[in-house]
Amino acid sequence: MAITAAQVKELRDTTGAGMMDAKKALTETDGDMEAAIDWLRTKGLAKAAKKSGRTAAEGLVAVAVADGKGVALEVNSETDFVAKNAEFQSMVSAIAGAALNAADIDALNAADLGGKTVADTITDKIATIGENMGLRRMASVEGACVVSYVHNAVADGMGKIGVLVALSTDNEAFGKQVAMHIAAASPAALGEADLDPAIVEKERGIQIEIARESGKPEQVIEKMIVGRMKKFIAESTLLGQAFVVNPDLTVADAAKEAGVEIVAFVRLEVGEGIEKKEEDFAAEVAKAAQG
Repeated sequence: MAITAAQVKELRDTTGAGMMDAKKALTETDGDMEAAIDWLRTKGLAKAAKKSGRTAAEGLVAVAVADGKGVALEVNSETDFVAKNAEFQSMVSAIAGAALNAADIDALNAADLGGKTVADTITDKIATIGENMGLRRMASVEGACVVSYVHNAVADGMGKIGVLVALSTDNEAFGKQVAMHIAAASPAALGEADLDPAIVEKERGIQIEIARESGKPEQVIEKMIVGRMKKFIAESTLLGQAFVVNPDLTVADAAKEAGVEIVAFVRLEVGEGIEKKEEDFAAEVAKAAQG
């Protein structure tokens, strides 16, 4: 299949690979972006950084905490301008409050919000503001102590990144440090047992191919993989990561020193996993000029 310049640019932006390497990777994988990234990694031509979801949609993440329960939710809008709108922010805050008593997103959509369901409230707001909106997702945690943190908050309890941390015992100061760590480090799971096995196996396969490219004997490769996978798991899990407050300790060690257990966490980032179509402004202007 024909590989477009836009595909090559996207792959280069994602991996840091050179133009020709990116083009070859796409050619070898029939234009499959994920497979091309893995191909580049096996050849040692791509950064091994974690591939986070593309953040493209606008809107807000809101958090609310009460009585040992915390909820985080994402409400999307088409533009950042609307996300800064006080009317939109007020609605998102009210939805977050209602979420504390909702079991899941379906229950939240059906929940009462001043005489209307949350779903109807959003529909009405679309009509008054004139921009498409949607309640995309919600998540909750429970524990003896639940701490929330919003990175770069635009209003109370709302911003682009929202974090919840549930602890086994009351230690709000430590919980806040962990929440800030999560916002910055974006762990994939709490511990090794919580990692998606498919992700672990995929990484193992990539690391084996990378090691084989080096030409080393299989017995040496096996030892290399053990170390590399240990590093991958440590970097991917909250408990295994180096604590941003004290990098000499893992988060697990820091929690032990603080006398608490981290029970669960949630991290939501606006637009995470949504791919937004990039507009070619020059082409748009040219098209408009042609009538």
